[in-house]
Amino acid sequence: MKSRKLVIAGNWKMYKTVGEAVALSRLLKRDLAEVKAADLIVCPTFTALKTVSDEIANSNLRLGAQNMHWEKEGAFTGEISAAMLRDVFCQFVIIGHSERRQFFGETDDSVNRKTKAALAAQLKPIVCVGETLAQRDGGQVEAVVTAQVKNGLAGLTAEQALDSILAYEPVWAIGTGRNATPEQAQEVHSLIRCTLAEMFDAATAAKVRIQYGGSVKPANAASLMAQPDIDGALVGGASLDAKSFVEIVQNGLGA
Repeated sequence: MKSRKLVIAGNWKMYKTVGEAVALSRLLKRDLAEVKAADLIVCPTFTALKTVSDEIANSNLRLGAQNMHWEKEGAFTGEISAAMLRDVFCQFVIIGHSERRQFFGETDDSVNRKTKAALAAQLKPIVCVGETLAQRDGGQVEAVVTAQVKNGLAGLTAEQALDSILAYEPVWAIGTGRNATPEQAQEVHSLIRCTLAEMFDAATAAKVRIQYGGSVKPANAASLMAQPDIDGALVGGASLDAKSFVEIVQNGLGA
């Protein structure tokens, strides 16, 4: 049995108005109220953070944001700081999601700056890494993922690494309905853990939690989370439906 506690997060992306976000939060709060064996995180849009925060207060759900800027404040139109996230009781923040890298120019350097800023503000970063289909087909998985982990976490102490969560997201499996097999996912999760051991030490690497993200559904949650190095899921589309997300949690814990 794994010593690491599962962590399952729902990334709601650019979906749900404030009212819809509250309705979803209410259902999750009710249906997951008895879950103690996993950390459960919901990551709504910025506009819904405060309302969702109020809705899930005093429940076992935790609040996460989908992005942040590395500066404390400044003339950065359209950006959100770590202090602003803390102000609405966020505890987690997704950093370097493949969609941020693909569409908004996120780089390993910006991921590293954001990760450090999040940790400095007592936010737990969920740092995303993963290869494209072309990189996988080109035999570059190890080189790409290792570089993203090393560059994204560069300069962190072992203690800071333990306050972070990594999420392996094969880009080719996000929103495509195609997911890595449990064996493919486990292979990369093991690679990530070995990279962490090189960067820090074996004891730290053994404790850091690594989620899988990429078309996670109720049907594959158990087989994925049964793998020795997969410690949960970063769920996209399936987290937008309460029944689906609840079943992912239940099936993952059953594994």
